[in-house]
Amino acid sequence: MTHVVAHRGYPTVAPENTLPAFAAALRAGATIVEFDVRCTRDGVPVVIHDRTVDRTTDGSGRVWDLTAAEIARLDAGSWFGPGFTGLRVPTLVETLDLLAPATAELLVEIKPPATLDEVKSIIAQLGERDLLDRSVVQSFDADVLRKVRDVAPEVRRGLLLFRFDGETVEIARELGVTYCNPPVDDVLNGPETMAALTAAGVGVMPWTPNDMARWRPLVDAGAAGLITDLVGELTGWVNA
Repeated sequence: MTHVVAHRGYPTVAPENTLPAFAAALRAGATIVEFDVRCTRDGVPVVIHDRTVDRTTDGSGRVWDLTAAEIARLDAGSWFGPGFTGLRVPTLVETLDLLAPATAELLVEIKPPATLDEVKSIIAQLGERDLLDRSVVQSFDADVLRKVRDVAPEVRRGLLLFRFDGETVEIARELGVTYCNPPVDDVLNGPETMAALTAAGVGVMPWTPNDMARWRPLVDAGAAGLITDLVGELTGWVNA
């Protein structure tokens, strides 16, 4: 089965990385819901992609320079459309409380910089809701994944990549990852790396194929899932 991975929720129908986007992804049949976690100045994990709040809220500044209370006051919906005015940046707790009753797995991206204490806090919140078995914790930063492995070696890990290179398979093995997730073109143009990862038992889920014409070639190339903004469309395509 090809995993339908909802990229930041369902960001074509609701603002990315918000509770309505996650609820929409579940309704649309996502088998995995992907989202991004950063910590505030006072150590609270919140769900937001960028280093700053500027693009997706009415505020400004870096996430780690703002307190959780300051971020909670921001409007994270107006930029997307008037129907979402007043929407908030969700905390990790709120996000997990929404997703916990569902059956979808979680693809939790920890954004660097992340301290050991911050990683511990994120893992603890997953554990408190019995979501460790349903989660894959991923990062572009190998050091973050090493921290995850130290804190909770049983949790599946994913290595995000900007490109395949000669060290990809070796580092995937060293980190003990379950998934290695590169851009679309690397999957289509890297048959040797794809074969080596498959042989090592590592699944590959490319980001972010929003061109439906590329879905069949990606699956044929060995992709285990597709991390896409077109959640409902991919669900329909997979089921057909």
